[in-house]
Amino acid sequence: MSHKQGFRVELAPTEEQAILMGRHCGLSRVVENFCLETVQKKKAQQEAEKTYGITGDELTKVPWSAPALEREWRAAHPERYPWFADGKLSSRVPKEACRVRAAGIKNFFDSKTGNRKGAKLGWPKWRKRKHGSRFRYDADRAKPLGAHAVRLPAIGEVATREDMSWLTDRMATGNARILGATIREQAGRWWISFQVEVDRDDINKRHQVDDDAPACGIDLGLKTFAVIRDSDGTREEIHAPKPLKAALRQLKRANRKLARSAEDSRNRAKARKRVGQLHLRVADRRGDFLHKTTTRLTRTKSAIAVETLHVKGMVKNRRLSRAISDAGFGEFIRQLGYKADWYGSRIWKADRWFPSSKTCGHCEQINRALALADRVWVCTGCGTLHDRDDNAAGNLLAAMLADTNA
Repeated sequence: MSHKQGFRVELAPTEEQAILMGRHCGLSRVVENFCLETVQKKKAQQEAEKTYGITGDELTKVPWSAPALEREWRAAHPERYPWFADGKLSSRVPKEACRVRAAGIKNFFDSKTGNRKGAKLGWPKWRKRKHGSRFRYDADRAKPLGAHAVRLPAIGEVATREDMSWLTDRMATGNARILGATIREQAGRWWISFQVEVDRDDINKRHQVDDDAPACGIDLGLKTFAVIRDSDGTREEIHAPKPLKAALRQLKRANRKLARSAEDSRNRAKARKRVGQLHLRVADRRGDFLHKTTTRLTRTKSAIAVETLHVKGMVKNRRLSRAISDAGFGEFIRQLGYKADWYGSRIWKADRWFPSSKTCGHCEQINRALALADRVWVCTGCGTLHDRDDNAAGNLLAAMLADTNA
C-alpha cells in the first residue's frame, strides 16, 4: 500500500551553489508576490468594470488557476524581470510558485464557503525575506543521484551530509517515487525535503504492534508531559525536554546582541545567524523528542486514548502560552495519528468537553469545583484520593474501552 510521506536530508553545497540556491529563493518570492499582485489588480479592474455596466465575457478575466498565473508570468517577466532569463535560473521554480499561490487563494475561498475543514484562513499575504528562504521543484526534477548527492536543475550536483540509501534503494526497486522537492535554508544551513509516494508494507510489518499489546490512556500536561495508564494496570510518566525554556537565556542574549548591532554590518549578519541557530536547535530537540515518543507508543500500544485539545485557545492564556507552545501538544497528536495508521494501532479521541480530570475514576462523580492548580483532590462522593493526571489518563482509557465495547 502506498503512503505519502516526507524525506528530508541536509545538503552540503559549495559557496557558489549556496549563492545559486539563494537566488532561486528570491525568484520564488518574487513570483509569488507577482501572482498576488496580478490577481488583486485584475480583480479590482473587474469590480470597476461591473460598475460601468460591463458583463459576461467582456469583463477582465482574473487568473485564479496555476496555469493562468503561469501565463501571466511568462508574458510579464521579459520586461519586468529581465534578470530571470539573464541569470539562467530554473523555469520550474516559477511554475511551482504559481501553483503554491493558486492553492493558497483556493484554500481561502474554500475556507470562506465552508468547503475546507479547520480554522478559517485569511487572504494570502506578501512573501518577505523574513518569512524564510525556500523554493520548490515539481515532480522528480530534483532527485537523488546516489546515496550522497542530489541533482538540482540550474544548480547542478549537490552533495548531502546524510545517507539517502533508504530512499534510493526503494526508488531502484520501484517502491518509491518522488512527487516534488522543497529546498529550504535556515541559519546558514540547507535542506532538501522530498515528497515521496512509497510502499511502506515491509517497514510496517516489521514494526507492527503485537496483537496482545495493551491499550492506554494518555493525559497531556505541562508539569509532566504525559501520564500513561495501560489496560494491564501499569503507569508511566513522560517528561519533555522543554527546549525553549532551556534556551531562553541564550536567546535573550543573542537577540540583545542582534538589536545592538549596526544595520547591514557583518556583526549583524553573524548575530542574526546565531539567533537562527538557537531557534533551529530548539526545534530539532523538540522534534526529536516528539518523533521518538510517538513512534514508541504506536509500536507498543494496540489502542491509544487522547484528549481533543484546543491548542489555539489554550495559548491565549498569556501566562502559560510559552510553555504550551514549547510542549508541542498539537504536533504530538498529529504524529500519533499517522503513525498509528502505519503500525496497526488505533487512536481514540475524547470529546473536547469530556471532563477527564474532574470525573472520579471510582464513582464517576464530577467535581465541578476542581481548579487547574489542584494536582491532588479527594472525591466528595466516595472519599477516594486522586492524582489529577493519573485519574484523567484512567478516565480516558475507561471511556475508550466502553466506547469500543458498545
